[in-house]
Amino acid sequence: MLRVLHVLDHSLPLHSGYTFRTRAIMKAQQATGVDVRGITGIRQHQGGAATTRPGTAADRDEVDGLVFHRTPGEVSGPAGLREWREIAALARAIEQVCGEWRPDVLHAHSPALCGMAALRAGARLCLPVVYEIRAFWEDAAVGNGTGRAGSLRYRLTRGLENRVIAGADAIVTICAGLRDDLVARGVAPGRITLSPNGVDLSLFGAVAAPDPALAARLGLSAGDGTASGPVIGFIGSFYDYEGLDVLIDAMPGLIARQPGARLLLVGGGPMDRALRSQAAASPVADAIHFTGRVPHAEVERWYALMDIMAYPRKASRLTDLVTPLKPLEAMAQGKIVAASAVGGHAELIADGVNGVLFPPDSPAACASALAELAARRDDWDRLRDQGREHVRSHHDWSRNVSRYQAVYQTVLRAGNRQELPDAA
Repeated sequence: MLRVLHVLDHSLPLHSGYTFRTRAIMKAQQATGVDVRGITGIRQHQGGAATTRPGTAADRDEVDGLVFHRTPGEVSGPAGLREWREIAALARAIEQVCGEWRPDVLHAHSPALCGMAALRAGARLCLPVVYEIRAFWEDAAVGNGTGRAGSLRYRLTRGLENRVIAGADAIVTICAGLRDDLVARGVAPGRITLSPNGVDLSLFGAVAAPDPALAARLGLSAGDGTASGPVIGFIGSFYDYEGLDVLIDAMPGLIARQPGARLLLVGGGPMDRALRSQAAASPVADAIHFTGRVPHAEVERWYALMDIMAYPRKASRLTDLVTPLKPLEAMAQGKIVAASAVGGHAELIADGVNGVLFPPDSPAACASALAELAARRDDWDRLRDQGREHVRSHHDWSRNVSRYQAVYQTVLRAGNRQELPDAA
């Protein structure tokens, strides 16, 4: 049986898009007969990135039937030195796990700190390294408001990424935008495999029925439990690049055309306080509702209250290159998707086919798109069906996992190592 060790920034039980993708990959690989484990860096028990709960510093953790090893300890020092210490600590932990468990492949996932640690350990242990890029983290830092484009830190992060890309045996990216950027940097297209974001339909494909009592408590329905108008929804992290301020500014224009419309924002993050203040000052403040963060296990209850999921991401290098996961989850839940026409959304959504696209950074364009979509109720079933079919055909992890098997076969053959059996 082939063994694959996934090298990660953070994992379950922390909650983020990063951890949910990891879980889906590892579960799908388990189902094909691959023996998988994960190992996380020091940041796991320092709170991780974009998380909703504290981590654990346990040496080994089992979550949802998956085994994760933890890198113990802490690192300190000035920026730059601190990151090199993180890499060294993770590399040592990888070597320790490999001495006990003996994987055949190291599959490192961005950021480049994980990739560099895997390269160090792989070189010492003669193990092939697959490096998966989910985003360029220098661009993610800009999008999160923790970095500045073109700064020294930005350039150093990009340089480290390039070193890992050059040293890895194979490269995986989650979307065409990232792949095309790598090719423009000089990476041979044949070294890059595309493994798009996906949904585990065995867990996320059931559509829940709306809870009338919950809808009434939130002010989303009339007193008799019937809907008062279309509910526009967003579930996720409140980062500036998500454009939720644009969505709030769009609400007066939407309500002028659809008086019963309501906006339900589920989640939290760095922009939470500013968004709540903006909503309170809106002339349609009574139509905008915040829930705070909700347990991931209950997220279907909140999807069930929403008619149209809105993703008004702002135009930026990050949003043009990277495809998000949330629109796919919404399609799997049978929700209609309206999104800004940034590059990452355009890879997932064909305007008028499985969703609607509108110009980014424009409250007026957002309001107009939502109002027109709300008025076309006779078209909703078609959009829902097309969205679900798009996920089933192109983004179901039970199908997409075979892409990794082909990559593993290639790197193992190149090193004359054990080959992966064909997928079940």
